[in-house]
Amino acid sequence: MAVSSSASYVKTTISNSSGWKSLITFTVLLLAWISGFSSRLFAVIRFESIIHEFDPWFNYRSTAYMVKNGIYNFLNWFDERAWYPLGRIVGGTVYPGLMLTSGSIHYVLHTFNIPVHIRDICVFLAPTFSGLTAISTYLLTKELWSPGAGLFAACFIAIVPGYISRSVAGSYDNEGIAIFALQFTYYLWVKAVKMGSIFWSCMTALSYFYMVSAWGGYVFIINLIPLHVFILLVMGRYSNRLFTSYTTFYILGLLLSMQIPFVGFQPIRTSEHMAASGVFALLILMAVLKYLQSVLSKAEFKYFFMVAALVAPVLVFLTVVGLTYAGIIAPWSGRFYSLWDTGYAKIHIPIIASVSEHQPTTWFSFFFDLHILVTTFPVGLWYCIKSITDERVFVVLYALSAVYFAGVMVRLMLTLTPVVCVLSGIAFSRLLELYLKEEENPQTADTDSEEEGSGERNSRNMYDKAGKLRKMKHEQQKESDGLGVNIRSIVIVAVLMMLMMFAVHCTWVTSNAYSSPSIVLASYSHDGSRQILDDFREAYYWLSQNTDNDARVMSWWDYGYQIAGMANRTTLVDNNTWNNSHIALVGKAMSSNESEAYKIMVSLDVDYVLVIFGGVIGYSGDDINKFLWMVRIAEGEHPKDIRESDYFTDRGEFRVDAEGTPTLFNSLMYKLCYYKFGEFKMDYRSPAGFDRTRNVIIGNKNFELTYLEEAYTTEHWLVRIYKVKKPDEFNRPRIPVSERKIKRSKIFVTKKTNKRKKGTIRNKPTVVKGKKLSS
Repeated sequence: MAVSSSASYVKTTISNSSGWKSLITFTVLLLAWISGFSSRLFAVIRFESIIHEFDPWFNYRSTAYMVKNGIYNFLNWFDERAWYPLGRIVGGTVYPGLMLTSGSIHYVLHTFNIPVHIRDICVFLAPTFSGLTAISTYLLTKELWSPGAGLFAACFIAIVPGYISRSVAGSYDNEGIAIFALQFTYYLWVKAVKMGSIFWSCMTALSYFYMVSAWGGYVFIINLIPLHVFILLVMGRYSNRLFTSYTTFYILGLLLSMQIPFVGFQPIRTSEHMAASGVFALLILMAVLKYLQSVLSKAEFKYFFMVAALVAPVLVFLTVVGLTYAGIIAPWSGRFYSLWDTGYAKIHIPIIASVSEHQPTTWFSFFFDLHILVTTFPVGLWYCIKSITDERVFVVLYALSAVYFAGVMVRLMLTLTPVVCVLSGIAFSRLLELYLKEEENPQTADTDSEEEGSGERNSRNMYDKAGKLRKMKHEQQKESDGLGVNIRSIVIVAVLMMLMMFAVHCTWVTSNAYSSPSIVLASYSHDGSRQILDDFREAYYWLSQNTDNDARVMSWWDYGYQIAGMANRTTLVDNNTWNNSHIALVGKAMSSNESEAYKIMVSLDVDYVLVIFGGVIGYSGDDINKFLWMVRIAEGEHPKDIRESDYFTDRGEFRVDAEGTPTLFNSLMYKLCYYKFGEFKMDYRSPAGFDRTRNVIIGNKNFELTYLEEAYTTEHWLVRIYKVKKPDEFNRPRIPVSERKIKRSKIFVTKKTNKRKKGTIRNKPTVVKGKKLSS
């Protein structure tokens, strides 16, 4: 009896599948979090715990300032080291959600006496939030389809390269937390539409408020949700649930979003937000019509509906046009125009087109970032369309709009990746449901037939219309089982192989393409050995130790955040790009000859000029390759002084060799990059002045600088810093070039402490002979 009772208890426990499902769900989500976190640590393992790229350095600098001085001082911080002589009000020009999140984590950890540096929190914030993104994606997919599909989607988004590219360790940017906020807001919205609950609508508004504080991509949410409501109204799916959820979300979300200083009154004064207001008014109108339909007669309601249908659109159109003409509603910005016209930015706003992540997406990028999910997510989309519901209308609109925007701009691949994971999870879940479904136990046909009727009727049923003897039911089931087992096995093995290939591809892409910090480069020689090229930090450290605290550094805007973050020196322009005229002035200085550029530098109180030159190591992201964008931006503001055609040959080519134009050879950028490079010989096989990035011998080798002097060049010539001479220095006697000697020293003297410190400063690069260096 005891054995039988124990066996029945075990059987009952096993049959109770709810506990096992919860355990499996928890385990899979935990493993997805761990794998997502671990796959983002390649950069830390191979290099060190550092901040990557350009924008993350400003975010880190701002977070460190907030932690040190408090949130109130941060929101009122005027950064005098940026955009000299204009300055920048940081608190009113940033989305503070990223800084507040890191600062809150730092505060909580220190409250529990866990001493973690704010830099480490910033480095590991995005990998940590990748787990939360996986959980929010699971919840969204579960509401749309099933828990099994949600687990697939969570595992996909944990390791997919399209999301990892913006969330590796050290990539301390807004997108690291914004994708979690995006997915969680969509989950809460779907939940609110299904339940028609004020509670879920308020939660959606709160999540939307966090999204607004974190990233400018919140505009995608505030346009997609109104589009969902509008399409439901067009489809005749109006309901009280829809009315309650959207009106509550819109009013509360509108009030909360306006609390962010950088957003302010934009939700009621810009064209990007007018769709949400229009749908809100339309929904109110629909509610009024539903009420009048229950009060008025059929003829009266028909007359009222016809009048309203004619008057309302005209009234709304005239109101919007009038408010826009009066300046109350701002027109569409150039960044949004560039989403509809891919050539608009290059013509009207070249500074936007100059950014690589704003270029149109290639077909290769889709497969590179999504792999097998490119082919499976249309299947999930078809399943959602086939079994359409109110919430599945939302995911269909999400998918279609995200596909379009991702094709227009590479950066918006980030908004496509989550919905691709959701729909691919639905596709794989449905596929395994079909091929892992257990068949019912067959029952013999003769037993059933004896119970159903007489033998004469059974004998008639055994023959078909052609008079042929039908196979018994268990024989048919046996044959189908045999064929079905083989097909199921083949399909399951094929699916597992695809998933393993997907995992391998994601790991390889993450390791090789998205885990290299831009401030530290790696070079590989023919024997496979690796050499670290740390020129960026070498140059910034030199600036911080060998220049005055108030020294002003002019460079192209790409490097402004890094100079301010690592060298702690004043910059003229940076990656915020809010003032196109100021950037154009710097571009004009770089594009002009030395004497004209000197006038601009003196007017801006410039002390040092920094340029990036990759001709020695083959670094393709240097300033010579970016030079034409400087010319185009400068031409937009100064068309009389700068013309892009002057930098092209008669055949329309941009060349730095002997066929280049005199305007290019005399430009400040050309001289600062190639100064003394004509005397430089990389090895015995290469001629002097050979540019490895452009694979040519430079055309202008013998020139001198009049108004600037070389202050420092890093080991591999990657960063070159020049000091701007003061007017009184021109009266000093000049030393002939033949008598100049470049000294190499192992010590240097700082201006602050006047102490001798050990270091490595090389004014002339050392060359590794016989090795081919490439970034």
